[in-house]
Amino acid sequence: MSTDYLPVKHQEANLPGTSLRRIRSVQNYLGEFVYGGIDGSVTTFAVVAGAAGGGLGADVILILGFANLIADGFAMSVGSYLSKKSEQDNYSLHERTEYWEINHMPEQEREEVREIMQAKGFKGELLEKVVEVITADKDRWVDLMMKEELGMMRETKSPLAMGAVTFASFVLVGLIPLITYLVEFSGTRLQADPFWLASFLTALAFIGIGYLKSYVTQTNHWRAMLETLLLGGAAAMLAYYVGSLLEGFLG
Repeated sequence: MSTDYLPVKHQEANLPGTSLRRIRSVQNYLGEFVYGGIDGSVTTFAVVAGAAGGGLGADVILILGFANLIADGFAMSVGSYLSKKSEQDNYSLHERTEYWEINHMPEQEREEVREIMQAKGFKGELLEKVVEVITADKDRWVDLMMKEELGMMRETKSPLAMGAVTFASFVLVGLIPLITYLVEFSGTRLQADPFWLASFLTALAFIGIGYLKSYVTQTNHWRAMLETLLLGGAAAMLAYYVGSLLEGFLG
């Protein structure tokens, strides 16, 4: 039976330890790569489509496209970095608060542990033993309070790595709509209109990034690919006709 649509944890069950660690390392940042790539390809192709609809030349399209790649890619990576950094700072703040409460209000905090474990079904002597074991180690105690009382989990992904992955995927995938214009600008004669070639290449990029997205969202491959292709195409079509309309109005 194919394992394509099984949850990730079930697909991982039969993998050796080294392979499992490598896969989880990739999965940690796959989401950032996918969403950076989607944003890069959609926004850059929309810029290309709008410029092409406005009848602009390859040189102008390249200027606008690369400006979008660098500026938007950097802005998105900074946003990803700051978002994850804020989550980590917020976790650290609440963690310090829990340590302070354990050190200064141990009985009150111990009673909270008792209530948490009681809600999980522990009773009588077993309940008291569980509370004793948990509160015997401050790190374990705080970890429980963070998860059970505050509903917070420690973020293991590096904010810097997340920002870097987002920027790299934005630029790499977002560069695809500009390839044909780079070729044309270099002096190589193309056999077809560069915009339609760019549209074809970008459609392939949408399909590819949609396929990867299906692993992040754990959805059907075809659905994720079609959704990404249609949404990216719709954005480009809208930009193309806006560019064409403005060219006719301003020209």
